[in-house]
Amino acid sequence: MWLLTLLSAAIFCFITFFAGGGLPPVQQATTMEIILTLGAGAIVAAAVILTPPGKRVYGLWPVGLLLAFAALSALSVVWSAQPDASWQNAGLMFTYSAVFGAAVALARAAPDRWPAVLGGVTLAAVVVCGYALLTKIFPASLDAHDIYARLQAPYGYWNATGLTAAMGVIGCMWLGARRAGHALLSALAYPAMGLLLLTLMLAYSRGALVAAALGLTLWFAVVPLRLRGAAVLLTGAAGAGLVVAWDFSKHALSTDSVALPARVIAGHQLGVLLVAMLLLLAIAGVAIGFSTGRHAPSRVTRRRAGAVLLSILVLGVIAFAGALAASHRGLSGSISHGFHSLTNPHAAVPPNTPGRLTAIGSVRARYWNESLKVFQAHPVLGAGARSYGTARLRYRTEDLEANDAHGFVVQTLADLGLVGLAIALALLAAWMAAAGRSTHPFNRRWRRWGELRRTGWQSFGWRAIRNPPAPSASESDRSKIGQRITYSPERIGMLSMLCLVVSFGIHSTVDWTWFVPGDACVALLCAGWLAGRGPLQATAGSAPPKLRLQSLRELGPLRMSIAAAAVIAALLAVWAQWQPQRSADASQEALALSASDPGAARSAAQDAVDYDPLSAEALFTLSTIQQHAGQSALARSTLVRAVHLQPSNPQTWKALGEYDLRNGNPTAALDELRATVYLNPEAVAPRSAIERDPELLAIQNAYVQALRETMLAKTATAARSQAVLAARRAALRRSARRHRESRSPRAAR
Repeated sequence: MWLLTLLSAAIFCFITFFAGGGLPPVQQATTMEIILTLGAGAIVAAAVILTPPGKRVYGLWPVGLLLAFAALSALSVVWSAQPDASWQNAGLMFTYSAVFGAAVALARAAPDRWPAVLGGVTLAAVVVCGYALLTKIFPASLDAHDIYARLQAPYGYWNATGLTAAMGVIGCMWLGARRAGHALLSALAYPAMGLLLLTLMLAYSRGALVAAALGLTLWFAVVPLRLRGAAVLLTGAAGAGLVVAWDFSKHALSTDSVALPARVIAGHQLGVLLVAMLLLLAIAGVAIGFSTGRHAPSRVTRRRAGAVLLSILVLGVIAFAGALAASHRGLSGSISHGFHSLTNPHAAVPPNTPGRLTAIGSVRARYWNESLKVFQAHPVLGAGARSYGTARLRYRTEDLEANDAHGFVVQTLADLGLVGLAIALALLAAWMAAAGRSTHPFNRRWRRWGELRRTGWQSFGWRAIRNPPAPSASESDRSKIGQRITYSPERIGMLSMLCLVVSFGIHSTVDWTWFVPGDACVALLCAGWLAGRGPLQATAGSAPPKLRLQSLRELGPLRMSIAAAAVIAALLAVWAQWQPQRSADASQEALALSASDPGAARSAAQDAVDYDPLSAEALFTLSTIQQHAGQSALARSTLVRAVHLQPSNPQTWKALGEYDLRNGNPTAALDELRATVYLNPEAVAPRSAIERDPELLAIQNAYVQALRETMLAKTATAARSQAVLAARRAALRRSARRHRESRSPRAAR
């Protein structure tokens, strides 16, 4: 089991460190997508072939709906404002579908290996967060150019780092509170909890804190190991809190743009405190485990401890409400002010200091407001998958750059409209129904349809879960056991997975971590396992069937066809994912060869367009190569083709306008640059805002130059017209004078 745990942790670490934040177009992200898609396809095919027949398959509806969501993303290239981005996003969605489907297949084939999944998730979170802290401890060696105080490695995005810590906290709760397993590993949950909480706080991520808090709340609500979990959480929080307080008091660690020597000295001090914290928490974990293992607390002691903890929690809530009531705004005024600050698009953005943890205002309200405007313009199908960054330019009122709406719901509305949101909601409902079979978070399960017809709708269709008695139990034991609700080690693990997935879902509603593979793949694996596991009672008291290679007769044509279809679908998805990267590589090759070998450069540029015919960048490269070769007409027609391909993208109009401006056609350039300004009104923003964005500065310069040259051309045309008119008048006067002179002698005679 430990080998599988290390393997799963290594896979998660590979995804995180290799793909990073997953921002396209990154070659590492494409490679990661290809590897994951191929691996997931192979896992699904192997699971179909090796799993004995006759076992029911669970989780097919969520898999199908996630594939439908990915298919809609791919289909949106037809109406997308930026079809190349939509195609790349579809590749990522197919990778997510493959990972989810592989998790469903693994849960069916090897359901008893769930500790390796949950343990690997926890171990990977500790490794990732440990590396993030090391970048702050050794800044000169690991991250010398980072000017921010917030932890953002290895994703390059602090909220993703905070979410990793939040999901790892749920894993540590399971590891430290479980009754089964090695006692030393359970004791290691204490220092791991301290490290994760320290990372969570130093990332200054309010969304991750909310996700962790709500995930922990759900864990304490559905998992009965509350005192064990509270011991792990409170001990780890006490150790991390001391280090956090010291870190926040150090200017070199809590302020942006600090000189590297000061950061190095403070980082080494932080490292010493971190090592001391980990040692103390490890000792505390061993001591707590040893004492509770030899002398388990009595029922009365547990009840008293629980009452004390609950009282402390209630007193904290009352104190917080009292502080709000005693403020100058009052309780209701403070709540309304907080809601207004959260939803106000013009609210002040808090700085990257520890004080942002208590601030409410955020820049997200601006992104959400813009995404809703995009949705209002395209309510049914949206502007196309991952096209928010282009479509929002028409509606933004400030020079903030963002390619994502920082929220799954608003992003889906802007990108895929009501159709995409309907598929996402159906996916959520199907997954909740499938995951409920293996978790039963309310200690109930839905009655079957046939049973409902017999018994009616009592208890809203709920039925209590009963503990299946052992075959050797007596009748009296059977009657007693049958009245109790079971919380087996596997069910505890499934509930912990559920809390982890919920934490990710909560965070994804207020951020764009759905597009960060290192976080999303962890949640998808756990979600797929829950959906594919099926009822736990179905295998209670019996060992799962062993995997073995079966004969062709045992497999049958249906299972062989499913395995072959999984492999073929993975290969097709990989080919589609590879094309944008091939196009980008060919474009770079064409630009490198433009000076030395024009013929090879034209061939490479054409290959870039053939590999990804949806890419405007490939067409820009081909036009550049054609201009260098003196093919002006072809170069302009290529840019016109880019405009027709992406008419809602201001970049295509800008490229065509700049070309016409350089080639002496300012009138056409002015019309094209007007389209650029219409699609990106911030291009004519005040100069102070323009100077902060080189792209806007280039648009404005080109627009002003086109205006000037158009006016000059009109002035020159008017001057020529005036000159022609003056010449005609002079000719008429000369003709009239000659006529008069020719008649004057006759008049004299």
